[in-house]
Amino acid sequence: MNKTQLIKLIHIAKRDLRLDDDTYRQVLANTTKKNSTRDMTVPQLVVVLEAMKRRGFKVKPAKKAVTGRKLDDAPQSRKIRSLWLEMADKGIVRDRSEAALAAFVRRETGIDGLQWLNSEQASHVIEKLKKWQHRELNARKVS
Repeated sequence: MNKTQLIKLIHIAKRDLRLDDDTYRQVLANTTKKNSTRDMTVPQLVVVLEAMKRRGFKVKPAKKAVTGRKLDDAPQSRKIRSLWLEMADKGIVRDRSEAALAAFVRRETGIDGLQWLNSEQASHVIEKLKKWQHRELNARKVS
């Protein structure tokens, strides 16, 4: 973790442990002889965080951001997603995320999401992905 992340975690620990400012400064001084996280090095911040953990602070993993859209479950959409992930596994696509797929669909069709494609547009996207995959795999064979 970098210094900024550690300082944020220490401040979260201060809040979760309900430490008043005097007690918080005392914890800092007892563990590192400094009373401000800004003046500390990364190893000193780690020591302070460990002291907070000993007092009962538990680090919780960050919650993933929820996108507003559910994945479209139509057969053609599943096929598009399957081709995209297959191409990512083969190194053809650099970003396997749903956002990257949506950007590709938007470039090809002008439509923002898989769930709004009609059958003809979805077929067009499938064929584009197949041709792209075929072209890349053939280029690798030639090289």
